[in-house]
Amino acid sequence: MVFQATISNEQTAALDSAHFDGEIIVVERDEQIKDVCRDLSAQKIIGFDTETRPSFKAGVTNKVALLQLSTRKRCYLIRLCRTKLHNSLLKILSNPNIIKIGADVAGDIRSLHVLRHFNERGFVDLQQIACRWGIEEKSLRKLSAIVLGQRVSKAQRLSNWEAGKLTPQQQMYAATDAWVCIKIYDKLMATVPIVQTPIVEVPTTQPKPQVKVATTEKVRNEVAKGEDKTAKPKRRFRPRRKEKHSTSNKL
Repeated sequence: MVFQATISNEQTAALDSAHFDGEIIVVERDEQIKDVCRDLSAQKIIGFDTETRPSFKAGVTNKVALLQLSTRKRCYLIRLCRTKLHNSLLKILSNPNIIKIGADVAGDIRSLHVLRHFNERGFVDLQQIACRWGIEEKSLRKLSAIVLGQRVSKAQRLSNWEAGKLTPQQQMYAATDAWVCIKIYDKLMATVPIVQTPIVEVPTTQPKPQVKVATTEKVRNEVAKGEDKTAKPKRRFRPRRKEKHSTSNKL
C-alpha cells in the first residue's frame, strides 16, 4: 500500500469523522491516579496528547490543563488543572518500555516540563516518522485523513480546558486526539515504508546551564589574564617609617 503525500482541506472535510468508541475516564482527584497508572503500566503502546486553555492576549501563555493517555480501549483525561502531575505518572512518561505515540510531541513535553521536570523516554512523534511512508503532511488531522481515511475534528481545540466540568464534546475530542495516534501508528507499522530507516524515539530534552557556563569561562579567562574584577585587590606592603627623635632637650 502506498499513501498519498498530501491531501487538501476540501478532501479532508469530505471524510467521515474519527470517534473514540472506548471508555473515557475523567481524572481530577488524586486518589484516582493509582488505578490509572496500574492500567497504563501494563500497556506496551499509549496514545499521548495535551490540551491547554487558549490565551487571546499577546505574550500570555497558560499552563497545560489536560493530559490525555489512551490505550486502545480506554482513555484517561487527567485534569492537571485540578490534580498534580504525580510521580507515578512521571514513571509512565519516563519508561522506555512503554511507547507513547503523539504528534508534535516536543511541544507537549515542553508544556509538561513547566509543571515538573522529568526525563521523557519512549516517545515517538508521528510528524517525524510519517516521511518514511512518503507522507508530507504534519497535522494530526491530515495524517489521520491520509492513513486512516478519517478526519479528526478540531472544533473543540480552542475551548476552555480549565472549565469546572468538561463537556461531552470536549471529552470526545480529547480522547480521540490521543487514541487516533495509536490507530495511525498501527496502520503505518502494518505497511512497508518507502524509506528503510529505523524509528527513533524523541530525544530527551536536558536543560543546559548556558548562563552559568558562560560566566565561569569569563571569570577563568579574566583570571588567566590577571583581570579578575571579582577578586579583592591585594594590599601593598609599605615599610613603617622610623620616628625621628628630637635632640634639642639633650644636654
